[in-house]
Amino acid sequence: MPILETHIVPENVSGIRLSDYAIGIFTIIPTRKGMKKAIKKGAVYIDGELATTGRWVVTGQVIQLMEVVQKPSKVYKMDLEIIYEDEEIAVINKPAGIVVSGNQFRTVQNALPNNLSISTAIDACPSPLPVHRLDYSTSGLLLIAKTKSARRLLGKAFELHQVQKEYQAVVIGKPPEEGVIQEPIQRKKSQTLFKTIQTIPSLKNGHLSLLQLTPLTGRMHQLRIHLSEVGFPILGDKLYGTTGMVLKGKGLFLCAVGLQFSHPKTGELMKFRIPNPPKFQTFMEREQKRWERYH
Repeated sequence: MPILETHIVPENVSGIRLSDYAIGIFTIIPTRKGMKKAIKKGAVYIDGELATTGRWVVTGQVIQLMEVVQKPSKVYKMDLEIIYEDEEIAVINKPAGIVVSGNQFRTVQNALPNNLSISTAIDACPSPLPVHRLDYSTSGLLLIAKTKSARRLLGKAFELHQVQKEYQAVVIGKPPEEGVIQEPIQRKKSQTLFKTIQTIPSLKNGHLSLLQLTPLTGRMHQLRIHLSEVGFPILGDKLYGTTGMVLKGKGLFLCAVGLQFSHPKTGELMKFRIPNPPKFQTFMEREQKRWERYH
């Protein structure tokens, strides 16, 4: 198996188990959870032998992180909109109604080989891999790594909040012109900036508003939770939305429209932007016309 990283245990280390010691020794895997997964997968070796989480670590040992070559998944034949592609990275427009990755067959990750070329770089990934996630119901810009170094560097950039993301959403209600939501999520600091782009009257909902959203932290379901907690749930949100306001067949009105980051190889500032889905404006226009018909 190819060696990804090597660590030599320094002096005066003893009496500590690998699962505790190995946190942060490899740049690719900075977290305890990630390290435990790597050990369980058989990707960590000590002095040439397969390691376990309970293995004792002592001075002078050579700990290596290996690349576990997994059997390629079957390719899911689905056409994706490619926004950008080079030898290191790609950016796609993820459609709503499909998960990014997971155990099931119908995923964006399994559809990538059908849409992107394999990199010719020395450290090319066997198959392109998503660097981050978007919810099943969320559409928009998704960053893909095509080399191992790109995956590692972009993962670090996300960890250090060096990747800027912008979303747009249609919400129920009439929020202020702009503001910041700072409600903790699972007791963790969470921040979302919002700006109102448009507000229209609605017979069923009172008002509907199109918002620009910038998450400053990356908690799971952050935008959906934040907007629901301050009284402006996203239209079509089955999980955090208002009962009776979920639109049959319309999906969630949330889209990742902007993405900005430094290219992992060249350092060039990369900026991408797409329009929100046509259903956003179509639905709001229809709602306004209905309101005007009765007023």
